[in-house]
Amino acid sequence: MIPKKMDEQAASEIKSILQKLNINNSRVLIDLEMQTVEVQEDDYSIDDLLEAAGSLTPERGKELLEEVNKSREDWDL
Repeated sequence: MIPKKMDEQAASEIKSILQKLNINNSRVLIDLEMQTVEVQEDDYSIDDLLEAAGSLTPERGKELLEEVNKSREDWDL
């Protein structure tokens, strides 16, 4: 891709449109043909991580809790 420079007003207007779509990332790739916006994420919020992880089965939740408790015991030694 070849980067193209845009004026401050155009950048501000595009930023405003993206904010209306709840996109607040500073780096985006807009594909007009596919009508998509790709965002570059550097830092993920805990909500993003939990959403991406999906839900746990009760069994897996119990296993993870046991692992955390064991790790805490090891740290206290």
